[in-house]
Formats: sequence, C-alpha cells, structure tokens
Amino acid sequence: MCDDAGHCSGHVPGPPPLDPKLIEDLDPPVRFELEPVDSVTVTCLMDNLTDVFMPDRGPARRTPPLGRPRRCATMGSGEGLDTLVAEHGFSVLVTLAKGGARHHVLFDTGVSPDGVVANMDRLEIDPAELEAIVCSHGHFDHTTGLDGLARRLGRTNLPVLLHPDAWRRRRVPIPGRDLLELPTPSKRALTDAGFEVVEEPEPSYLFERSLLVTGEVPRTSGYEPGFPTQQAWLDGRWQSDPLVRDDQALVVDVAGKGLLVITGCGHAGVVNICRYATRLTGDRPLHALLGGFHLNGPIFEPLIPRVLDDLAALEPEVVVPAHCTGWRAQHAIGARFGEAFVPNSVGTRLELGAPPGPAVGIEE
Repeated sequence: MCDDAGHCSGHVPGPPPLDPKLIEDLDPPVRFELEPVDSVTVTCLMDNLTDVFMPDRGPARRTPPLGRPRRCATMGSGEGLDTLVAEHGFSVLVTLAKGGARHHVLFDTGVSPDGVVANMDRLEIDPAELEAIVCSHGHFDHTTGLDGLARRLGRTNLPVLLHPDAWRRRRVPIPGRDLLELPTPSKRALTDAGFEVVEEPEPSYLFERSLLVTGEVPRTSGYEPGFPTQQAWLDGRWQSDPLVRDDQALVVDVAGKGLLVITGCGHAGVVNICRYATRLTGDRPLHALLGGFHLNGPIFEPLIPRVLDDLAALEPEVVVPAHCTGWRAQHAIGARFGEAFVPNSVGTRLELGAPPGPAVGIEE
C-alpha cells in the first residue's frame, strides 16, 4: 500500500497474487535487429501537467517559461502570454538522428482536437515535418488530436499506425454516474481526412529499422490487470474488455546506452511492455522509460510496490512517468529511483545520446 506521501510500505498487505487469467503470452514472429540511433529527442507536446518553474534535470530540458505575447484586453499593457497548455491526454514528438539524417514521428495526439497543434505552434514545431503518427491505443485522450492535425495538414497521406482493436466502441463506469461510452476514432473519417491508415497487430519497423512499434504486448507479469472495468461493444452487446489488446509502445535503441521505451497509457502493463521490448530486441538493456504507467486509483495503487520492484530489476537509468501514472506512483518512483527519476511537463525535451548534428533534408 502507499500512504499520502507516496511511500510504499512493502507487501503487507501486498498486491493481489498472480492471476493466471492475466497471463497471455505471444511468440514474437522474429527477433528484431534494431539499428541503433546516434541520438533521440522526445518533446512532450501534451501531458496532464505544465510547470513553468520546473528546472532541467538529467537529460531533460525545459521550455523557457514565458510564451509569446498575445492580445489580452484585461491587462494593463493590453497583452498577455500565449503559454503551453496541459490536458488529460498525452502526445510526444520523437526525433531520431542517425548518420546525419533525422526522422520525426508523433506518438499519440492528446484529448482535444486542437491542443497538440496549438502547443506545436507555441514550440515552433511544424506539423508538416511529421513522417508518421503512431497511436498507442484507441482511447480518445490519445487520438482526438488527429482532428486538428487533419485540418492543419490537409490531405497528405500521412501514415497513422494503430492496432485493429483501436476502433472498438468502449465504455467505462464513472463513480456516481451512468456508464460513459468513450469517443472512438473512426477509420473512415481518418481515411476521408487524408490519412493513410495502417493497421498492424504485430511488431513493425519504421525508418530503416531505427524505430520499433511493439504491436500487441503479451501479458506475462501475472498481476498487471489492464483496464478491468472497461467494456466493449462486441457481437452486438456490451462485454468485458479488460486487456486493451490495442495498447502498444515505441522502442528506440540509443547507441552506447540501450533501449528507450515510450508508453501511452501502459494499459498492457508497464512491466509487461518493458520486458517485451527487451525480448523483441535480443535482451538489449533498458536505458530509459517514458510515458503513462497507469498506476492511478484504487485498482492500481496496490500494485505500485511490485511494479517498482520489477522495473528496478531492469535497471533503467532514466524514468519519466507521465499522464496516467498518478501522484502516489510519481512520489514512490522518485523515492525509489533517485536521480534516475525525471518529472515530466508539457514542453520538456528528453535528449538521449550524442548531440545531433546538422539535419539532412529537413529545414530547421
């Protein structure tokens, strides 16, 4: 259990025992020979938190605190500041540098139609430089921003990669309210908007084997429950849909360091995801982990001690919990991982590997 200070008291009373129903293994079709990149920069375009006073820490660089002036009639000067916004959603820009070339991929798109695009404008990032979009899963706090990108980019045939289950109609119980049906992305709408929809349940490469999309993640830890209260509309009726099989992650091999794993919500279980990433890549070491760990609320908080034990066994040097990780887990991660723990905020750049040189074929 974890107290209000975020300290976990070990295993008394501990998390529930291993559950055979939560074990579902998959055999990877092949072992993936990821090509190491010289460096990778992950820029947070959307998260649950923005903090202008957060200092640089380790490989994390923060955005200058003051935004550009904007008209504001209630201020004495007639101007305010157009600052970065946060929302309950997630999106990062992943920039890979290898051999003088750079590639840009967007991972998730946030919960509002325009939040990510607006933050890209504030950070002076051009959406036209994107070469692909990968959606971690179909939940609306990771996919709604596709709307704003479509309106900004027009018909570009930009690939959008996701698991086939991402289209499922889903609903969840909200305390004190009726069951809430979640907004669901539409394959037809994305295609009509000019995106090239790529559905793939298995692992796949991007950018000459520089980036790995895990596809569906096997559930091997035996205690990470997915999303137990979720239901999906299947075979003409609402049925339990706890495993969120469309949940997938990104994996990059940083030269001389090891794997960077980026999760969206981590519904597959952050331990399952990290173990699968190392398994897919021939037991490459885990260097850095960033994203949502989904350890918030009464179902998941009892799992925090066991999750941190299993993550610590993988010996990551950088841990950046975000989005749905939850404040108790954040505090516990900070206490357990020390200097390896890096708090996240909108606008943060995580810079891993050698400093990138001049880009080839992309105007900066």
